[in-house]
Amino acid sequence: MKIAFLADPLDHFKIYKDTTFAMMREAAQRGHTLYAFEQTDMARLHGRVQARATPIQLTGASPDWYRAGEAETIGLNAFDAVIMRKDPPFDLEYLYATQLLEQAEREGAKVFNAARALRDYNEKLAILRFPEFIAPTIVTRAADDIVHFLQEHGDVILKPLDGMGGSGIFRLTSNDPNLGVILETQTRFGQQTVMVQRYLPAIKDGDKRVLLIDGQPVDWCLARIPKAGETRGNLAAGGTGVARPLSARDREIAEALGPQLRAEGLLLVGLDVIGDCLTEVNVTSPTCFQEISAQSGINVAGLFLNGLERALA
Repeated sequence: MKIAFLADPLDHFKIYKDTTFAMMREAAQRGHTLYAFEQTDMARLHGRVQARATPIQLTGASPDWYRAGEAETIGLNAFDAVIMRKDPPFDLEYLYATQLLEQAEREGAKVFNAARALRDYNEKLAILRFPEFIAPTIVTRAADDIVHFLQEHGDVILKPLDGMGGSGIFRLTSNDPNLGVILETQTRFGQQTVMVQRYLPAIKDGDKRVLLIDGQPVDWCLARIPKAGETRGNLAAGGTGVARPLSARDREIAEALGPQLRAEGLLLVGLDVIGDCLTEVNVTSPTCFQEISAQSGINVAGLFLNGLERALA
């Protein structure tokens, strides 16, 4: 198969942990032909969505882990699969990219995750579809709403709707001396919507990344343990990743959500679970393949390629 990866610049990859690299390596081992392109390489010209895509071969070495061929302008419908792995932020250019990808799908391209699903599933707001699995949560831009919610629960987490890697997340308590300025800054004086959730003490045991591939949970998750003095477990915020078998609750959540997410065109999803509560539904470029594989012995990239090959059969 010819597989194209829409990703960030390859030279920025940290291949010892990068999930997109793990996908590429597994695909290459199966004999598939790899191409890579960036969001800026995509356009609709001459009646089709196309990209200036570069064929790549993996070298098995670092830092020069790939060899690039000569870039070609190729219609996305000429690939057997297009894997969308552009990292957030989900800004206007990302939105436009999903719209071009959806047009490419109309022209016959096979895009994973599906373009419409990438738009429909804001990674924070998507949890509201599954209220039976979430902690008390509000979404608002009004400081008064947040203060009332804080007074009710005493200890909350405030997060922006477009962040990643734990960026912009605050833990607030009712006696926080900086409460006013935090709310002004994070809501931009009532002009930006945020999510606020009751603080979950179980974060001390890890913010678990539960992977769904083709609607089925991977049997192990990655618990991201916050470093000392930190609320966030995100690896990008200094958390430590510890692979663990899924708990009964993790599996309950994953098996409840899996069929619906698969039906929406989401081949790969990363559920974030703290304690017994779903906190995020990550669809843009879910990670943690290599960490889970290294500690559990499960070939997560192999499961992903199995799912991709089934979807294309």
